[in-house]
Amino acid sequence: MKDLLSVAFLLGLMASSPIALIGQPIQQKHRVIILTDIEADPDDTQSLVRLLLYANQIDIQGFIATTSCWLTSEIHPASIRKVIRAYGKVRPNLLLHEKGFPDEQVLLDLIKEGSAQYGMLGVGEGKETEGSNWIIQELEKEDERPLWVSVWGGVNTLAQALHTIRKTKSKAEAAQLVSKLRVYTISDQDDSGIWIRNNFPALFYIVSPGDHYGSATWPGVNTIVPGLDNRTISNNWLAANIQQGHGPLGAQYPDVAWGMEGDTPAFLSLIPNGLNDPEHPEWGAWGGRYEMYQPDFSKTKKGNSIVEIAPETRAIWTNAIDRYTPYVPKDYGRTLRKDTTTYTGYKETLWRWRDDFQNDFAGRMDWCFQSYEKANHPPIPVLSQPEKFTVKSGEEFLLDAFNSTDPDDDNLTFLWFHYPEAGSYQKEVKMGAENVHRVYVTAPVVNQMETIHMILKVSDKGTPSLSRYKRVIVTVEPK
Repeated sequence: MKDLLSVAFLLGLMASSPIALIGQPIQQKHRVIILTDIEADPDDTQSLVRLLLYANQIDIQGFIATTSCWLTSEIHPASIRKVIRAYGKVRPNLLLHEKGFPDEQVLLDLIKEGSAQYGMLGVGEGKETEGSNWIIQELEKEDERPLWVSVWGGVNTLAQALHTIRKTKSKAEAAQLVSKLRVYTISDQDDSGIWIRNNFPALFYIVSPGDHYGSATWPGVNTIVPGLDNRTISNNWLAANIQQGHGPLGAQYPDVAWGMEGDTPAFLSLIPNGLNDPEHPEWGAWGGRYEMYQPDFSKTKKGNSIVEIAPETRAIWTNAIDRYTPYVPKDYGRTLRKDTTTYTGYKETLWRWRDDFQNDFAGRMDWCFQSYEKANHPPIPVLSQPEKFTVKSGEEFLLDAFNSTDPDDDNLTFLWFHYPEAGSYQKEVKMGAENVHRVYVTAPVVNQMETIHMILKVSDKGTPSLSRYKRVIVTVEPK
């Protein structure tokens, strides 16, 4: 009966859609400019090492050295150059594994200087910098893609660019340029962030305002989670997989001082892994999940922040809550089953993917010195149905990834799961054994239109194990 259902389902999709079998779509690279208070904390250098390993998959448009509340009167572009020069030494080997890694000199030419003043002291008439002018220049390019600004420290270089745009452009021109901006900032690390949000209410802005650490999403990158194996953020893991014996770029990865890679979430969602869609922060991805609302200032924690916290005057993309139950491997029987512990919170939206993006980091670091044959490469999930389709309330439908492959001919592990917070339907959707390439799902009975996000995770059994995803969005209509 199920075979007949699957044939009928696929025939129906083929009749209604010009694309019945979905392979790897051509991914458009996301443009990004990095603002970094490098040398305020070793974690900026750590994040830069990781970023350069994805320099062929993310269209890096600039590296701007900035200040922050931790580095108020100096900037360090030389530290960016040092890491890029190490990248230049391993680039020939990286190109053995994937195409498109930019030349060292191309990246060196993208290093710019922001203001050496703190926050709004560096914003105003006559305070343009090489960095602020560069942001405007990149915004004005004839490129339909949004320009992401990944902020690892203070954001006053962007504030100055916006100040200049408002003073020198018509309202229509300024609005058009602002509409192309996407900002992800690691908390507020100077006083220009709130100025930007107040003065440019239409600007797409992701931030966890308030307490730098306790009430933000981004510390999920390095949070020790009780009850879980946290080894992929341990110092021993970093030494063995990143720092030592992996070539000159890994050798530039400094030891942890305050926290490992606190800035990395600001670009993780730009990596094309099949899950990430940075235009939809509410869908959840490697960089966390965020919802659009105006935070309640009375509930904003202020304990660890040395930046003055002010009420938000408009809705922003900010902390969202996931209720997450991990899948754990089993020695016998079904290889993956849900754990008995469920975690709930902001950081869960990020650390739930942590082992995957840490293994991916380690795998790409291997590319710095290993041949193609000795290194591991991510699997290629392939769906046998569109990534978006509609079913009726209570109907059964098929999800199939039979045609998925692996470039190294590794054995594959499949995992299908419902991500309730990403869609409108919040109740559990069951599908039997989740760790097979195809699953039969019964659509929930609904009284109104609902969406459910079904995630396919395909992992290989190489070393390290690498994972890629497909997101299937199913719209369920009432009968």
